[in-house]
Order: sequence, then structure tokens, then C-alpha cells
Amino acid sequence: MVVKTETTAPRLANPATYDGELADWGPVPTMIEGKSMTSGALIHKGPDGENECGLWVCTPGFWNCHVTSDEFCHFLAGRATYTHESGEIIEIEPDTAAFFPKDWKGTCRVHETVRKVYMIR
Repeated sequence: MVVKTETTAPRLANPATYDGELADWGPVPTMIEGKSMTSGALIHKGPDGENECGLWVCTPGFWNCHVTSDEFCHFLAGRATYTHESGEIIEIEPDTAAFFPKDWKGTCRVHETVRKVYMIR
């Protein structure tokens, strides 16, 4: 259950198994191959959009990735490979936590639909 952001502590119960309505956030715009579709549930968004947190789901595909703000992620399901432009490889599987600093650039290959909770600042 998503709780309205007017509460003192917005929250999402059971994000790993949440089966409520997810907003359609559309396709990843920087696809290399395939067509990754994204959806999610916003838990909180700051008044000027400078920070947000929520649940994000992405279907398989391969795309260019440019992180425009610091982002902490806890991956709950699925598998993906993030490859930094330096060649560093980050393998993602369920229960992986990662921090992507602002201006991280590389690629993302989603092998199995991923589900993560995230916070952008």
C-alpha cells in the first residue's frame, strides 16, 4: 500500500511483493536493443523535485545509462548488469544495494525484470 505523501512518514508496505497499481513510466529513452518499459510507485517527491524515493520496475533490454543525481538503490528482484564507461562491471541480483553517484555513465542490461526501491537526492 502506498501512503499519501502528506503523512509524516510516507511508506510502501512490502515493496518486494507489492502487487498494487504501478504508474506507467514509459520506455527507457536511451535504448540500444530491446524495449525496456518502466513503471513504479512514488513514495515521496520533494517540493521542487530535487529529491524523490519510490519503487521502480524495469523490463529486460539494453540501454545507455546516465545518472543525473546521486541515487541509492536496493534491488529486490531480477538481474541486471551495469557497466561503467571505465569498464567496471556491477552485477545486480536480488538483495543488492548500490549507490550511483551523480554523472555515473555507462550501460545497463536488464536480463530479468528488476524491481528496486530507490532514493534520489
